Amino acid sequence: MAALLGILLVAFLAAAVPFALRLLHSFLWVPRRLERRFRRQGIRGPPRRPLSGNAAGYRDLLAAAQSAPLASFHHAVVARVAPHYREWPERYGRPFVFWLGPRPRLVVSDPEVVKAVLTDPTGTFDKAGSGGGNPLARQLFGEGLVGLTGEKWARHRRVIAPAFNMERIKGWISEITAITSSMLDKWEVQDEARAEFEIDVHKEFHTLIADVISSVAFGSSYEEGKRVFELQEEQLKLAILAMTTVYIPGFRFVPTKKNRRRHMLNQEVRNSLRKLIEINGRKCEDSNNLLGMMLSASKLGSEFRMGIEEIIDECKTFYFTGKETTANLLTWATLLLALHQEWQNKARDEVLQACGKSEHPNAENLSNLKIVNMVLKETLRLYPPAMFLNRMVNRDVKLGKLDIPAGTQLHFPILDIHHDVNIWGTNADEFDPSRFAEGKSYHLGAYFPFGIGPTICVGQNLTMVEEKVALAMILQRFALVVSRPMFMRQCMESHSNPSTVLKFLPIRFETSMDLCVDFWVFADVSSSSELSIKSGICWSHGSIFHVQTTLNTCRNVQKIKWFAIVNIPVLSFLFLDIHCIC
Repeated sequence: MAALLGILLVAFLAAAVPFALRLLHSFLWVPRRLERRFRRQGIRGPPRRPLSGNAAGYRDLLAAAQSAPLASFHHAVVARVAPHYREWPERYGRPFVFWLGPRPRLVVSDPEVVKAVLTDPTGTFDKAGSGGGNPLARQLFGEGLVGLTGEKWARHRRVIAPAFNMERIKGWISEITAITSSMLDKWEVQDEARAEFEIDVHKEFHTLIADVISSVAFGSSYEEGKRVFELQEEQLKLAILAMTTVYIPGFRFVPTKKNRRRHMLNQEVRNSLRKLIEINGRKCEDSNNLLGMMLSASKLGSEFRMGIEEIIDECKTFYFTGKETTANLLTWATLLLALHQEWQNKARDEVLQACGKSEHPNAENLSNLKIVNMVLKETLRLYPPAMFLNRMVNRDVKLGKLDIPAGTQLHFPILDIHHDVNIWGTNADEFDPSRFAEGKSYHLGAYFPFGIGPTICVGQNLTMVEEKVALAMILQRFALVVSRPMFMRQCMESHSNPSTVLKFLPIRFETSMDLCVDFWVFADVSSSSELSIKSGICWSHGSIFHVQTTLNTCRNVQKIKWFAIVNIPVLSFLFLDIHCIC
């Protein structure tokens, strides 16, 4: 028996000692070596902890920033939702470095460096991937474009990109207008007998975009993919929880309650998508949508072939990112037009001139919507879908005067750059679509809501067409005006609370770890003290607003109040309270 125990002890030590040495190498020796190289160049940052880096300091800054009262709604959001972009440069200068676990992030805001890195063709700078190296977080996107790097990413990109070229998207406009028209028709006939009624408009936008994505990309409908969307919402909540803690290698295999749930969700999402592919695959194989392109890619040669599991991963990616970013952008655009009547009037006049009162947008008249395009670009500047982009440095490289060691993550703060007064002027925090008028230009590294270079968002053309169509059709039939003040919450997580109507404006979802795509969303964590403590949730003050519509058949005026109600993780819904005056 003693001999057996001795053998087991030796075996344990043989496995444990190398593991412990690897941890010491990753968490102690490598960070110290990199830190010394930064200091020799005068690059400083907040003091780090050996295991967690600056994660705790970041959370403290965020909690303090969001606990301060907000007297009125404004667009100077950087100091509130990303205070480290303002606080740490004031203390340590620019560029500065901060640490998440053992990995350094060098924060660079110079547009020239941004452009050089993101357009570099040599492979020196690679995508950092999704989830910040946390396998529990990467389950949300799987091995889709968002999480892929290297040759596998390039192969998937070659297959998928042709599905989103502009000529193919133009052929989808009729489907987009039909789906949007159906939504707006329901708004007007929701309850004609009542003087007031509510429409969950943020949910409507999510359903609208989900239906569009399902139809034009996968040949299905929102109802067919509804279960996938619901499952991904729960996956997102668990992914956020995973990214707010330091990941211990191998922890995903520990059968905790959350890990078991993550595994079950992942399997159910994949099984649901597999069934959708089987149902729609045959009719889509020779079509021009995304699913058809992936299924038929093998005909182009082995270098393009995608297996069923790879196709499922790409479906996961586009079901999630295609819906979230576009729906939230549409919400922000309507809010900004409600707050800025002069631009709403200009945009509506342009829409009516190009499309008339009843003609649907098409490929020809969409190109004439210059002001609508300016509004959307300015919305993306103020509230970009991603707050930052990361690039991993694969080998030692010199950028200007900086010597960047391999293993560093270059961190480009999109939100901070988009609000930089040195780039955009003293009114950088104000809504001014004229910045993007024809003839005006901006530095490629100063405005990049969809990224730039080889890894630019493959779906940006579809997103902009969806936005133009939806916004134009809304402006044809509705007018937006500001209403009374309300409370707004800016936080990181949410909790299910379907019975409470909450008066919030759009807020920022952001985590202290690495998520390649993050979103501006609505949220509520009021019923979860645990999440509130972990995330530093707080109240702030903002505004709600009305939407009005005038019917052509009679002089009815419908006013729509916007309320927020939360009933799913991370996402909440914007409600419209419609008043009909005959």
